[in-house]
Amino acid sequence: MPDGAIPSEEVRLSESAAKRVSEIRDMEGNKALMLRLAVLGGGCSGFQYKFDLDDATNDDDHVFETDGTQLVIDDVSLGLLGGAVVDFKHDLGGAFFQVENPNATANCGCGASFSV
Repeated sequence: MPDGAIPSEEVRLSESAAKRVSEIRDMEGNKALMLRLAVLGGGCSGFQYKFDLDDATNDDDHVFETDGTQLVIDDVSLGLLGGAVVDFKHDLGGAFFQVENPNATANCGCGASFSV
């Protein structure tokens, strides 16, 4: 595996995404909050990303950690996200979480949906 490559069954938070989730946890006063990423059917490209904050896990969840911040993904979504990186971006359009998904064969212009 090349240096810096992510195993295909893992997903990770970038440093900026982990920092942003940590900031939100502090603002909410809930140290148990985790970023939950799910893939839903729909969107302009077939599948869409859904981000939530959660303080509990389910039996089918996989938890990945970066700098003490957890990312939670359900088993079904993980099949479409393996090897992805979740980043947090600031640009003229605002501030947002973005998925760099090596499984996507096409993305919509805004990056909120994808196809495989």
